[in-house]
Amino acid sequence: MALERHIEAFLESMVAERGAARNTILAYQADLADFAAFCASRGHGPAEADAASVADYLGGLATAGLSARTQARRLSSLRQFQRFLLRDGQRADDPTALTSSPKLARTLPKTISEAEVDALLTAAAAMPGQAGRVAEAGLEILYATGMRISELLVLPANALSTDASALLIKGKGGRERIVPLSAAARDAAARLREMNRKRPSRHLFPGRRMGFPMTRQAFARQLKRVAVMAGIHPARLSPHSLRHAFATHLLARGADLRSLQTLLGHADISTTQIYTHVLAERLQKLVEEHHPLATRPGRRKTPA
Repeated sequence: MALERHIEAFLESMVAERGAARNTILAYQADLADFAAFCASRGHGPAEADAASVADYLGGLATAGLSARTQARRLSSLRQFQRFLLRDGQRADDPTALTSSPKLARTLPKTISEAEVDALLTAAAAMPGQAGRVAEAGLEILYATGMRISELLVLPANALSTDASALLIKGKGGRERIVPLSAAARDAAARLREMNRKRPSRHLFPGRRMGFPMTRQAFARQLKRVAVMAGIHPARLSPHSLRHAFATHLLARGADLRSLQTLLGHADISTTQIYTHVLAERLQKLVEEHHPLATRPGRRKTPA
């Protein structure tokens, strides 16, 4: 019972203090339940776990073949929980303090080129009927704003109905941010609203069930159709790849990471830093084009 109380108190604090989403809470709950079961097998609760127990638990995950990413997530859950206990006076130390997170292979986001975005927008505009207007509005808004698919699908029916150049979005953890709007995005939203008049809804992207927004799966299917029409392999296109395209293309054209962090709604700059490869490429090109020594006649690159 005491164990359940500790975990429940931690989860409640995540909701109250951080506005954590339901899926986030469920993930923490599952991770902590697994650690609690491990601790129980050793005759103590997670609040009494020491550094050796944490190390043995993580070692067991590796032996069981869980990926480095899963191990890192479990460790992150444990850290948050143990730090909560420390702050709350439930324990005097943090057994995860000296535990190193497993090294993760660097994976760059899947994205598409500016030319491919143009091809997608052209294909969506040519697609007839409700499906065409959904695809067109979705593509225009996602690429113009960089918003998450979960944020797009809950937009109210009157969203983008004014001449405002920006939109207030409530994202993860209840954090609000301002995202830019393009005239093309507003026009596409207006065409979708006109199509929706036949079946009024409180959502700009209505679902099949009355009163509910379109599902992610249904929207993704529309994007796949557009990808085929645009000559792009469907596997390369998803709502998230459009968010990455927004970020990558902005950086390539001179945006900085801090501004991008704000636009994407990332709570931590470390999340935005997956795009640093774009900055590195841009800076290298800038040096090669503008540095005095780079343009000196007869100068050659130093071998790697």
